[in-house]
Amino acid sequence: MKGDDVPVAPSRENDRPTVSTHGTAGFIAGILFGAFLGAGFALLLAPERGDKIRGRLKRRMRSLRDDARDGIDRAGNATRKELRRRQRRIRAELARARARAEQALD
Repeated sequence: MKGDDVPVAPSRENDRPTVSTHGTAGFIAGILFGAFLGAGFALLLAPERGDKIRGRLKRRMRSLRDDARDGIDRAGNATRKELRRRQRRIRAELARARARAEQALD
């Protein structure tokens, strides 16, 4: 057997997938075209004019904000009420403990 008879493995350099810049640019162009097309359809199919929708959204956001503030106020009032109740209870327990301590010392 001669040294020239040894089979050589084929090169794998050409077997790797390559990224085509044309494919990437085409994909990005397709994304942009789709976004513009979708925006155009949204404008055509919108139920009302933009200023009316913005006004309605503004009123709804104001209402949600007011509801949230009311909820926070209610929660704060309930917390303060519970805190006062617990303070009274602790003071009563403390007074009973003092009274028992004084009895024990007498």
